Amino acid sequence: MSKSNFTRRGLLKTSAIAGAGVAMPTIFTASSAAAYTNEPTGSGVTLGFNVPQTGPYAEEGMDELRAQELAVQHLNGEGDGGMMNTFSSKALKGNGILGNKVKFVTGDTQTKSDAARASAKSMIEKDGAIMINGGSSSGVAVAVQGLCQEAGVIFMAGLTHSNDTTGKDKKANGFRHFFNAYMSGAALAPVLANAYGKDRRAYHLTADYTWGWTQQASMQAATEAMGWETVNNVLTPLASTDFSSYIAPVLNSGADVLVLNHYGGNMVNSLTNAVQFGLQDKMVNGKQFEIVVPLYSELMAAGAGENVQGVIGSMNWNWQLQDEGTKAFVKSFGEKYGRPPSNSAHTCYVQTLLYADACERAGTFNPCGVAEALEGFEFDGLGNGPTLYRADDHQCFKDVLVMKGKENPTNQYDTLEIVEVTPRAQVEYAPDHPMFAGGELGKCNPGA
Repeated sequence: MSKSNFTRRGLLKTSAIAGAGVAMPTIFTASSAAAYTNEPTGSGVTLGFNVPQTGPYAEEGMDELRAQELAVQHLNGEGDGGMMNTFSSKALKGNGILGNKVKFVTGDTQTKSDAARASAKSMIEKDGAIMINGGSSSGVAVAVQGLCQEAGVIFMAGLTHSNDTTGKDKKANGFRHFFNAYMSGAALAPVLANAYGKDRRAYHLTADYTWGWTQQASMQAATEAMGWETVNNVLTPLASTDFSSYIAPVLNSGADVLVLNHYGGNMVNSLTNAVQFGLQDKMVNGKQFEIVVPLYSELMAAGAGENVQGVIGSMNWNWQLQDEGTKAFVKSFGEKYGRPPSNSAHTCYVQTLLYADACERAGTFNPCGVAEALEGFEFDGLGNGPTLYRADDHQCFKDVLVMKGKENPTNQYDTLEIVEVTPRAQVEYAPDHPMFAGGELGKCNPGA
């Protein structure tokens, strides 16, 4: 299969051969090169890190920012190199990106779509950011991805779990490393059936925005396919802090499972309220009442404390994995910050390296050359096992973790345990799957 890569001096045609990122080049004329947004003109290149520094997902955002800063250090040859040492692609040399020292600017998404677009726009137009990375909300991701498509820069999404990000709202300039709601359902359903049985009645509380909607739909489809019944689905505002009024009706609903399609501070508060109401101590329909949190993070688990004990959920990655990439990242992050990284930190770190690596392999910062280098790219060594960046929708496919709140934690970071590493094949789906229908990837926009 041939790929075309853009260089500053002209169009570069390559034919892929064995090994990630290895190609035989044929160089064409300089006249075919096109200008693109924020083409570097000096010895530096600026990346934009757009994360929630305030709002309900702020804790996730600050950990993303820690990882992004660490990635920049490693790209510039500072520190121990982290996952650059375990990454299957060897294009990165620790001398910046294409010889340009990496700089960065930051923005606060506030976990609000309008604020996130405004901060990304400012970083692109005022600071010369050539790539935007980050975010801890799918509503933000969809909004910023659209803005980056219009502006002609690459968007390397951070924590975004809605099916829509690489479904109906996918864009040619956008790429997602994080897993999605469909994958959570596919990984969790068999584990839940084994743990709690196939004859269950579920009540859903759902964050009222794109992530919550697709997470709930995915969980409902996956659990009903194994025999569960869905009793009710109640939408809750993202700004909610007290979920008591939403928990109370569960007691009289006939449900024996509560599914909390909440994230960040929302999940901490809703789970705490559910435990305060004594749901886990009740017997309903002759069964012990159970709570499920479909999307976990270490920071959420720490915030919820002992309330997470025994509660099952899914994750994109966890610092306790024992592959060489994970161990290298945990060591680097731990030495710098004195704590293990979250899975949101991991995905932002990895996305930053993947962008830089694609630039090196393409020989350009031109977003269309970078996009081509990422499409269909298969790699390993970044903590999730063999991974594919699918060309059809710019979604990464890799193993998914099923987690459970640890019954006897030994410290503040020892909150979750790995129940199962769900193989990639179990969570894969066709590009035209109904849950991802309705959007077109479109064409890459190089901008100016």
